[in-house]
Amino acid sequence: MSQYSSQIQEEQQVVDRAYGRLDDLRTQARERLSDVRAAGSHGSPTQRTERDSFATMYEDRLTQLRAMEDRLVFGRLDDVKGERRYIGRIGLSSENHEPILTDWRAEAARPFYEATPSNHGDIVMRRHITLNFRDVIGIEDEVLDVHSEQVDKASKAGTLTGEGALLASLSSRRTGKMTDIVATIQAEQDRIIRSDLNRALVVQGGPGTGKTAVALHRAAYLLYTHRRTLERSGVLVIGPSTTFLRYIDQVLPSLGETGVVSRTIADLIPGIKATATDTPLAAKLKGDRRMAQVVANAIALRERVPQDLPTVHVNGFAVRMLDTDVRAAIDQAKRTRQPHNKARETFVRTMLMTLRDRYAEQLDYTPSDDELNEALTNLRLNDKVRVALNLAWLPMNGTWLIDNLWSHPLRLRALAPWLDDDGIAALTRPKGAPMTQSDVPLLDEAMELLGPDPKIAAQIAAKNAKRAQEEQFARDTLNSVGLGSGIVSSQMLVDQMNGEGGEFIAQRAAADREWTYGHVVVDEAQELTAMDWRMLIRRCPSRSFTIVGDVAQTSALGGTRRWDRTMNRLFGERRWDLNELTINYRNPQEVSDLASDFAQKAGLYISTVNAVRTIPDAVRRIIVDGESDTIATAASHVAQLAKQFVDADGTGRVAVIAPSHMLDPLRSTIFSTLPGTLGQQETNRLSEQHEWDAQISVGSTESVKGLEFDAVVVVQPGRIEQDAPSRLVAASDLYVAMTRPTQRLVIVRTGEDETALQL
Repeated sequence: MSQYSSQIQEEQQVVDRAYGRLDDLRTQARERLSDVRAAGSHGSPTQRTERDSFATMYEDRLTQLRAMEDRLVFGRLDDVKGERRYIGRIGLSSENHEPILTDWRAEAARPFYEATPSNHGDIVMRRHITLNFRDVIGIEDEVLDVHSEQVDKASKAGTLTGEGALLASLSSRRTGKMTDIVATIQAEQDRIIRSDLNRALVVQGGPGTGKTAVALHRAAYLLYTHRRTLERSGVLVIGPSTTFLRYIDQVLPSLGETGVVSRTIADLIPGIKATATDTPLAAKLKGDRRMAQVVANAIALRERVPQDLPTVHVNGFAVRMLDTDVRAAIDQAKRTRQPHNKARETFVRTMLMTLRDRYAEQLDYTPSDDELNEALTNLRLNDKVRVALNLAWLPMNGTWLIDNLWSHPLRLRALAPWLDDDGIAALTRPKGAPMTQSDVPLLDEAMELLGPDPKIAAQIAAKNAKRAQEEQFARDTLNSVGLGSGIVSSQMLVDQMNGEGGEFIAQRAAADREWTYGHVVVDEAQELTAMDWRMLIRRCPSRSFTIVGDVAQTSALGGTRRWDRTMNRLFGERRWDLNELTINYRNPQEVSDLASDFAQKAGLYISTVNAVRTIPDAVRRIIVDGESDTIATAASHVAQLAKQFVDADGTGRVAVIAPSHMLDPLRSTIFSTLPGTLGQQETNRLSEQHEWDAQISVGSTESVKGLEFDAVVVVQPGRIEQDAPSRLVAASDLYVAMTRPTQRLVIVRTGEDETALQL
């Protein structure tokens, strides 16, 4: 047996022990869960609640343990004393509390990512362990202390290598899902991951630098390190699209974290589904920070003195409503500084009391309380009074307000005098038109200023009052049986009584618009507008943010092209930190150089990027005669790329990026061409795949943002540039398109297109 094989066998024993312990813990959790369930519904309410709480705990633990199957062990640290410390995706110890595996987030694991030959402390060697399911298939050592005897041992064993694990992960075929990088986190990434919770952190990095992976691992690290702080508030992850969220949705569960809400800006408000999109100009205008004042002005417009105020009769006496009464009641309501709909209660109450007093003033005797209450009731039920009060202070909901805002251009001009004619025209739409994604931050602003709809508010108030009574009853019950300080709290008991005991923190947070999170992760943050940011800040008053993006990839007209301008306004000059990632792990050097040169010539800010690999034929340029030829040629190359990179096991991804008018004919031609190369059966399999999990996808630059593919075909880049709303947006879009592939970039265009745009 060779020394290398001997080393493999030695590590296999360690891995077997770790998986054995994992299996034991799974079995233990399953058995305890079964025992709890077997108890059924017998016993007192408190005993049943106790069992249900344990069941929830065991279910959560079992879910976490099941997610740990893949690459449980991936590293080893050897120190100067000859002691070994194994690193994995979860911490494990034996029944006797002897350490088996150190969680990658623990401080003890930090040298695995950050130790260098010049700064390695007591660590002499770092070993990377590669698994296939539960089998060790490879090991590679990095000797950090060149004077250590480990140099000779690793050399003789054939394990002395460098970045094989990293390069292997980079060269593997894409699966359509982002995987975690716990085994290959680099030093510059690790420092960002372990940054302070209490500051806003901006991570700037070019394509392929691992921004998203760093952000998600930072979320996992914070949940591990600040469990008590975040376990009740949760973490919010904001992505650019639902496709992107599906792409990353397995990363955090694979790290054992489930208390995370993943959303786009468009679906951040519970119950609101905004699928329509605005023109680039309309989206920019709606994202302008001045729109917050426009919404406030629109609400203030509904707090006014009506032109015609009624005179009503109470018990035969004429009671006149005066403009001075209305003005005074409005002022009093505003002084409460409550949301519009809540403050309306003060307005209505003040007006009714004023009218009641005016009725009493006309009597030649002192009325009884019963008579005054009767007069008050008559006033409240009077149709003229009700109409006048509504005209003076209209109860509203946010959806109605936003719809009303865009359907009245003359009123919009008065509310937003800074808008020009083109802006008014871009924003105007028919009443009842579908809500757009850019409407959502304005809707959130309106809902914040308006407060709940009065009817809903009454329901919520009644529910909260009932909940308070139930919790007090539960608290008394627990105290009476001596369980007041046990595992079951009064809150948990009420949850179980109401059938909500198994609800995750993420589910509760996602259902509550007013939920405040302990931390927010924002990906592709350069695309967010000022109104988007107002919406997010509202959800994290502590301003604990991880903000990742690349200002060179900004495609939104209202997005960010300089971090300092946006962040200083949000957090203050000294309350945020900027970190820059500089190593491109996705693109071959040839692709990275082409994209970076183009972006720099276009005037975009490009982070210093160094690619870690070279592939000599990574870039191919093809010139054809006419646009129809581009479609046929692109389809032919897609077929060849599919043959090379796409596998029937579901791995491998090829993307075609083209101008919008070419997408349908390209899609049709590609799938009619594929049978000649892949066969009809394989073509049928590929054509039937869901859009978000397609191994061959055809889309725009916007649809691929944040994603990566084995190979990318860019068709008519000059036309893509022409279709963009501005020159800078065009450059950003093409920069995004060219930086999606991990292996191959093919550019198909006409000679005319090449003349229009040099690449």
